[in-house]
Amino acid sequence: MEVNGIVLSPDPRLRQECAEIEEIDANIVRLAEQMKRQMIENGGCGLAAPQIGELIQLVVIDTDYTSEKDYDPYVLINPRIVESSDTLVPYNEGCLSIPGINVEIERPDHVVVEAYDLNADLIRYEASGDLMCVCLQHEIDHLHGITMFERLAPADRMHAMREYQQARARGAKPGDTE
Repeated sequence: MEVNGIVLSPDPRLRQECAEIEEIDANIVRLAEQMKRQMIENGGCGLAAPQIGELIQLVVIDTDYTSEKDYDPYVLINPRIVESSDTLVPYNEGCLSIPGINVEIERPDHVVVEAYDLNADLIRYEASGDLMCVCLQHEIDHLHGITMFERLAPADRMHAMREYQQARARGAKPGDTE
């Protein structure tokens, strides 16, 4: 199921491993621009290609914008975490594909990510203890078929899934949080 162009859980596309991008061509550039638009239109700070039904390793992230005037997302192609700390910290996360709820997830408080940009340049992103750190990990998870639900303990997962079903029954759509 899709709402506002965003694939919603439990759509099976959200649970699939995504293919690496072999060539950065005009189609990839167009898709990145489409994802940027969809992310801001839905009030997100990150969006992975499977969330719009494309099973490739493409992510857009902007955790700092306050309006369309300062909106300038990073585009990450084939991103991978190359370093992460052993220190886990809890963070209250939401997801455009799981609207209406937030869940507390523990993740490393420091990561280094390598990815290609639209010019095929290898870029390193380093983030610690902030929304960018969480967002990088959350979006990369999407590329490997992992949603917030899979990061939860079984009892917490069942509770979150019930809350999500209730939120959807109330009409929650991408960008809606608790």
